[in-house]
Amino acid sequence: MKIYMETFGCTFNQADSQIIAGLLEEKGGRIVKSPEEADVIIINTCYVKQPTEQKITNRIGKLQTQFPQKKLLIAGCMVDIDPKKLEKMAPQAGWIGARRINSAPEVVEAVMNGHLVRETGHGDEFKTCLPRKRSNPMVHILQICEGCLGKCSYCCTRFARGGLQSYPISLLKAEAEQAVADGCVEIQLTAQDTAAYGKDSGERLADLINEISSIEGDFRIRVGMMHPKNIGNDLESIITALKNDKVYKFLHLPLQSGSDQILEDMNRNHSVDEYLEIVKHFQTEIPELSLATDIIVGYPTEGEDDFEDTMDVIREIRPDFLHISKYHHRPGTSSSLLPEIDHQTMKKRSRNLNDLKVEIATGNNKKLLGTRQKILITDNGSKGGYLGRTNSYKTVVVEEAILGTFLDVNITESRSTYLKGNII
Repeated sequence: MKIYMETFGCTFNQADSQIIAGLLEEKGGRIVKSPEEADVIIINTCYVKQPTEQKITNRIGKLQTQFPQKKLLIAGCMVDIDPKKLEKMAPQAGWIGARRINSAPEVVEAVMNGHLVRETGHGDEFKTCLPRKRSNPMVHILQICEGCLGKCSYCCTRFARGGLQSYPISLLKAEAEQAVADGCVEIQLTAQDTAAYGKDSGERLADLINEISSIEGDFRIRVGMMHPKNIGNDLESIITALKNDKVYKFLHLPLQSGSDQILEDMNRNHSVDEYLEIVKHFQTEIPELSLATDIIVGYPTEGEDDFEDTMDVIREIRPDFLHISKYHHRPGTSSSLLPEIDHQTMKKRSRNLNDLKVEIATGNNKKLLGTRQKILITDNGSKGGYLGRTNSYKTVVVEEAILGTFLDVNITESRSTYLKGNII
C-alpha cells in the first residue's frame, strides 16, 4: 500500500504525521512523495487560523477533483473542530482525530477495503516510543503532553486536543535516548503548552529537561511554547534547567496583547506586569537568551489605545522572534460571538507591528556581527548552504558543513531573520 501525506500546522502536528507514517510503514505501507503514486492520500490538518483553514479546504477540494478514484483520509484538528464542514466537502473521506492517530493503520486498512471509518474524540493512548518516520533525521520532535489547561476565548485547538495529558518522564527519556542513538542532534520538546507539563501527573517540566540533558551524547534541547500563567512557582527551576549546556537559551512565551483589558477579554489569566516579570527574570539570569513571542492583532474588543499598549510592550521586551496573527473568528469560540473590527484597521495595525518586529530583530542580530558563535548544523539551506543554530537558537547560514556537527563560526552578515558566518 502506497501512502502520500501532507501536513499543515505546528511542530506537534508534524510529529503526529511522523508517527502516522511510522505506524503505517511498520504495517507494510510505503510513504511516497506525490499523490500520483499513492493508493491513499492523508491530509493532516491544522485549524488554528482562518487562512490555514482556507488553504486546507482548497487543497482537499483540488485533490478530490484531480484524484477522484483515490482513497482520502483527513487527520488532525479539523476532524474534531469542524466535522459538519468536513462532511459536506469530503463525504467519502475517512477521519483520524488529533488524539486518535494510534488507530491510523486500522483506519487506512478499512478505507482501502471500502469501509468508511472515522475515529474521533479524545483517546487516552500515550504518543511516546511509537515508530516514526522523521522528516529531518537530525531532529526529533518529542511530544511531552497533549491538550491544555486554558480556555482562551479565541482558540479552537482545545476542542480537538482536549484536556491536559502529560506523558511520564521515564517514557519520554527512553524516547529521547533512542532518538540520540539514531543520530538525532536536536530534541524539540513540544506541546500546546510545555509549561503545563506535569500539572496533571505531579511531574515537573524542569525535571524532564534535566533528565533528557543527562543522556550521554552531544546534542541540544529546544523547549517549546510556554503559557505564562502556568510557569508559576516553577520559574526558578525552569531557568536553572535552561542553563544546562545542552539546552538552547531560547524562550517562547506568547503575550498575545499588551493590554490588560484585552488579556482579560481573551481569558489569558495573566497580566502584562506578570508577563514582564517572567521575561525580565529569564533575561537577567540568562543574558544571551533569545525571546520569541506571539501577538494577535485586531481582537474584537481591541481599541487603538490597546494596540499602542502592545507596541509599547514589544519595544520594551525587544523579542528576537515575533509571530503576528490577524484575528479571525474560529468555530465554537466565545470571541466569535463578537463583531470583528474593521479589516483595514486590522491590516494597518499588523503592518505597523511587523515594521517594529523587523526593526527590533535587525537591531538584535546586528549586535552579533563580528562575534564568535558555536553552531549546530541541523539542515540544508533552501537556497544552498547549510543551516545551523547558535546556543540561543539564532539561525546561521554557512557555505560548507556536515549535518549533525558543531562548528565555530565568525558572524559576518546579519539580517532580521538569520545570520551568515564563516567557519573558523
